[in-house]
Amino acid sequence: MERSRNQHAPAVKHRRKGIYVLPSLFTTASLFAGFYAIVQAMNGNFEHSALAIFIAMVLDALDGRVARLTHTESDFGGQYDSLVDMVSFGLAPALIMYEWALSGLGKLGWLAAFIYVAGAGLRLARFNVQVGSADKRFFIGLSSPSAALLVVGFIWVLHASGVPGRDISLLALAVTILAGVLMVSNIRYRSFKDLDLRGRIPFVSILAVPLAFVLFFLDPPQVLFLVFLGYALSGPFAAVLKFLRPARDKQQERVAKP
Repeated sequence: MERSRNQHAPAVKHRRKGIYVLPSLFTTASLFAGFYAIVQAMNGNFEHSALAIFIAMVLDALDGRVARLTHTESDFGGQYDSLVDMVSFGLAPALIMYEWALSGLGKLGWLAAFIYVAGAGLRLARFNVQVGSADKRFFIGLSSPSAALLVVGFIWVLHASGVPGRDISLLALAVTILAGVLMVSNIRYRSFKDLDLRGRIPFVSILAVPLAFVLFFLDPPQVLFLVFLGYALSGPFAAVLKFLRPARDKQQERVAKP
């Protein structure tokens, strides 16, 4: 996962080049989940595919944390993580969407899937070169795991509701292209790396944790899709507000002047 990529890097200037088993096991498990998702999509098991991508995202988040906690960060871990992300969050979601809805559109369908794959590759490459220099509070462009969950969450919700993908192929095409474009955009997204989980929080906030679990288990497909759809739209919404704020401030200044 992109937000955990820099966790493979220790604080020293030159990263170690050894291969460490423990974090690599989590990364390999994420790769397996992405591969399994593709196989299940080929067999028509789209719910299993979507769940596998979600599991890949969880495993991808864990590998960097494990590397940091066990002091087993390395150049190999960072490069391996990037390659796995390209498979699990680049190729896999595009192929799943193509199998579910886009194959009936001919060239237009596979071109839309390729736009998503290219967007994921460019997004990952840009993130790699910006590690250490970019503001850690924000991602530039939608992260590839979030884009992947947006795409497969869309599939999971509609497939679970009995909606055939080819009946809404044009909407599926729009979602796929949108996810690909957002990944390579310059829109900023909160990374939530600045959250202080060790600090004190209001007692009422503790209720949010069990509430989140209850909502998730009531309807996992809809909850996951709505969460990642909201996150994907939060970036453009914030960008529009930022664009409109100077104009609003100038208007208020003109009104305030006698």
